[in-house]
Amino acid sequence: MALKVAIVGLPNVGKSTLFNALTKTAAAQAANYPFCTIEPNTGDVAVPEPRLDALAEIAGSKEIIPSRITFVDIAGLVRGASKGEGLGNQFLANIRDCDAVAFVARCFVDDDITHVENRIDPISDLEIIETELMLADLESLERRRVQMEKRAKGGDKDSQLSLKLVDLALSKLNAGKPARVALPDVSKEDRKAWDMLQLLTALPALYVANVDEGSADKGNELSDLVAARAAADNAKSVVISAKIDAELAVLDAEEQAEFLEGLGLAEPGLNRLIREAYALLGLQSYFTVGPKEARAWTIHIGDTAPQAAGVIHTDFEKGFIRAETIAYEDFVALRGEARAREAGKLRAEGKSYVVKDGDVMNFLFS
Repeated sequence: MALKVAIVGLPNVGKSTLFNALTKTAAAQAANYPFCTIEPNTGDVAVPEPRLDALAEIAGSKEIIPSRITFVDIAGLVRGASKGEGLGNQFLANIRDCDAVAFVARCFVDDDITHVENRIDPISDLEIIETELMLADLESLERRRVQMEKRAKGGDKDSQLSLKLVDLALSKLNAGKPARVALPDVSKEDRKAWDMLQLLTALPALYVANVDEGSADKGNELSDLVAARAAADNAKSVVISAKIDAELAVLDAEEQAEFLEGLGLAEPGLNRLIREAYALLGLQSYFTVGPKEARAWTIHIGDTAPQAAGVIHTDFEKGFIRAETIAYEDFVALRGEARAREAGKLRAEGKSYVVKDGDVMNFLFS
């Protein structure tokens, strides 16, 4: 399952530093001037999953394969980007290809790092970016609506449905709200047509408060404003120090542990960011375990056993017979499949079984 999260924000808020830390590379040049990133950088990131280590140890797995999420570092947007200001709207198309958006807000004060608006105000930063995305959506919908209305009047049912959804989105956008706030009004049956509108502001949003090193644990007054804004927008938020995580990224595991302990931190902020992005998309993991590999597979919360099998291979879903399933806790407590089977903790689940997070599964198919 290919998953992509766009990292967006004004220039010099720490986007590329964050991206470098996420991907543990210097793929995105980080420098103190606007539009440092002129091409969208892409990097695959492993989803932190300590449960895999325990499973691999029990099964003697030779390889550990975690789930992955792709992050895309979008060039810094500025006021007027939807009309071509700065690097223009050429990069908005890169956001449309993503499954979610991480809005990075500057929540630190540093006179050595220029702010494109010459002030430190994370809420204003977020509003500028959100406004540019809303303006781009408005222009796109208004342009498409004319032809859509003609086809709808001619009796085309698909166009009638699309027109209804377009008008719903326009009602929110014209009121100064992102299209995602209309989602509760979109029926489950209409979700596919809604997604096909490819609205920038319909994507799930994660607000990332980038703080100074001293605020990495509990945040600060600026990050508190971001958290409040996220709560009001029914979005998620997370506090990180991109600078700390960039320094951590080049250290080995032992050095990371010592560094984190010295800072009084339990884990890298990036772990929280990745988990929040995972949760934002309504995802969870199940595991397959054996001597060759212990592997995490990404599925949507609510997926059935055949759908989960289809993530491995479409033939598994088509020919699904049953799934042998052990809860993660039982697998660990009983030290593997054999004893779990003896204890009656291995279950045979059919096509209607809804997979639980952490299930250890083996599929039988024709």
